[in-house]
Amino acid sequence: MTDARPPLGGLLTRDPRVVASGVDVLADALADQAVPVERVDWRPPPPGTEAALAAVLGAPGHADANAEAVRRMTTARPHLVDVRPASEVLGLDRGTFLHAGPPLEWDRASGPMRGALIGAMMLEGLAETPRGAERELERGAAVLEPCHHHGAVGPMAGVVSPSMWMLVVEDAEHGGTACCSLNEGLGKVLRYGAYGPEVIERLTWMGEVLGPALRAAVRRHGPLDLMSVIAQALQMGDELHNRNRAATSLLLRELAPDLAAADEVPRDRVAEVLRFAAGNDHFFLNAGMAASKACADAARNVPGSSMVVAMSRNGTDFGVQVSGTGDRWFTGPAGVPDGLYLGGYGPGDANPDIGDSAITETAGTGGFALAAAPAIVRFVGGEVPDAVAATQRMYEITLAEHPVLQIPLLSFRGTPAGIDVTRVVRTGILPVIDTGIAGREAGTGQVGAGIVEPPSNVFTAALHALAEIA
Repeated sequence: MTDARPPLGGLLTRDPRVVASGVDVLADALADQAVPVERVDWRPPPPGTEAALAAVLGAPGHADANAEAVRRMTTARPHLVDVRPASEVLGLDRGTFLHAGPPLEWDRASGPMRGALIGAMMLEGLAETPRGAERELERGAAVLEPCHHHGAVGPMAGVVSPSMWMLVVEDAEHGGTACCSLNEGLGKVLRYGAYGPEVIERLTWMGEVLGPALRAAVRRHGPLDLMSVIAQALQMGDELHNRNRAATSLLLRELAPDLAAADEVPRDRVAEVLRFAAGNDHFFLNAGMAASKACADAARNVPGSSMVVAMSRNGTDFGVQVSGTGDRWFTGPAGVPDGLYLGGYGPGDANPDIGDSAITETAGTGGFALAAAPAIVRFVGGEVPDAVAATQRMYEITLAEHPVLQIPLLSFRGTPAGIDVTRVVRTGILPVIDTGIAGREAGTGQVGAGIVEPPSNVFTAALHALAEIA
């Protein structure tokens, strides 16, 4: 029988298709000859990481550990079950404040973190004036601890004081609990470091009216499936970090009837609460953060796993925690987001990145789901193809596609989920986070929104730690 196959598989009888990686010499030479070239941005792992990568990737059970960690995260079923004061649900004592990011002392705190702590001191009656609050904080009168150390998360400065009310989320699959404060809205708010009279007045109203009303509505409703809300919102144009318009509408649709039917909430207060929530497109953000925290916490403490379970910033440091290394933080300097600015503000007014809200990216939404929210590019800068490309890059550094959180624009492909330290180090691709931008000076508030990446050294440090215990 005659072999009809062309020599060399037809390589010499059709136009070549060339993929080039590494240095550009070959690609440039082919391009000069009008040969189409697909360039792949590849680079070798950073010097000094080869042995650590080999130790972690070659460790017995490493792949199984990652599979178990990502299974736990993607099967979590977070439900909103209650709304309670932080003093009750977190056991916060007077003079104890939680904050976003890894551990931080007053002398290293950034402007917005200082502003938020000053406002919290005044809210709790521990100081009458901003200067008085600052003096008390300078002498160490307050105890400062990370939200993450208490099973909680907080947006931007993330400051939580005992009288603030918390959303309580329980994981119906794995049994964990996570909390987040209530969302104040945008502009001059405590989480962005503002502490003027209007900020304290709003927080006082939230404690006296909003918190108790939401508690009545949630308890009357019963456990509210947040993963269902998040999955629907993704298909309606949200990415669940900087865009929560659909999710907020879905949440209010669930709770409004129970709020109206709650006998303990006066009718005029029902109207106040609904008006406040409906006028704040980010109202769902805090519930989504608590849900993401519950999902990520389900994947903690899997020996041998290199999956990231927390990414967080305190305005000074960027920190990550990894499933296989327990509660240890790996930190580096927080960067300034690249984005759009409000009014007359510019990059010189911006504080380095701040907030626990990167827990959304950790669990597979936020910047990892930018392709689901093309409208977000008008808020953070860039074009729609940039949003799609950002999500597609994240598949390169994650362990799975989320089976529940799907992106219509990518033919309902699951969002990238489960950041793998080894993949970040090997590829040089860093997680993308979309975020608000706080003013550098205490009391300023929000000055913009944009995109930021973690410092690469945090993943390298985590890799070496994993290698030591592999």
